[in-house]
Amino acid sequence: MTEQNVEFGKPFETFGEWLEEAKASEINDPTGMALATTTPDGRPSLRMVLLKGWDERGFVFYTNLDSRKGGELKDNASVALLFHWKSLRRQIRIEGQVSPVTSEEADEYFASRPRASRIGAWASKQSSPMQGRFEFEAEIAKYTTKFGVGEIPRPENWSGFRVKPQAFEFWRDRKFRLHERLQYDLVDGENGWKITELYP
Repeated sequence: MTEQNVEFGKPFETFGEWLEEAKASEINDPTGMALATTTPDGRPSLRMVLLKGWDERGFVFYTNLDSRKGGELKDNASVALLFHWKSLRRQIRIEGQVSPVTSEEADEYFASRPRASRIGAWASKQSSPMQGRFEFEAEIAKYTTKFGVGEIPRPENWSGFRVKPQAFEFWRDRKFRLHERLQYDLVDGENGWKITELYP
């Protein structure tokens, strides 16, 4: 294992390059990422979400705040993300802290969603038990009638989070399991990253 000098901004540049390559080669959801949270008693909790924006401030996704993940994020802001692109044989792990996006950001993204998705955000009591699909369909019909052809506002319990990275790991497949792994750790008090090459 070797350590290298601090570099500035490099993990975000590499992420952007890899994401663009994934968009060109990955058949489904190149922006899909696994989001890991924890339950109140410390059990891991994992699901796939979609990346909806990113820059050096962090990585943004949206959800129902009353959902299981919404509650877990409220209780513990420490999370992990995983991007895995099978077509490229690459993955990126990210560890960091979440914070809410602004209301303006959430409103702007919500307004960009397809109309049926906006109706669905009102109709779904995400993560809650339901009696059957008919119950959900009835809620969809109710809100479709309620909003008609008018504007659909963002529900108060629907918003987004931004993951501010504290660590990245870039993994690239190599033959015979002699993989490449490069870790970036945020340097306290500096706008830079300590780079460590890891054994596969």
